[in-house]
Amino acid sequence: MQTDKEIDTRGLNCPLPILKAKKALTDMQSGQLLKVVSTDAGSVRDFQAFAKQTGNELVEQETVGKDFIHVLRRR
Repeated sequence: MQTDKEIDTRGLNCPLPILKAKKALTDMQSGQLLKVVSTDAGSVRDFQAFAKQTGNELVEQETVGKDFIHVLRRR
């Protein structure tokens, strides 16, 4: 999937991946895609809640090895 921006939050625990994603989304245009790579297993649940609370769409979540990948569409 082609994304507009990617941030690497490997090694960071909650709530840092969410905070970094929130900051990145503020610099993006509506409809653009943000890819977040995390190693925090709790980030799967966290990004689902974040999407519901903020109105940004959680387009995709997948696990690749030890990485949890989240793709958000900016509202």
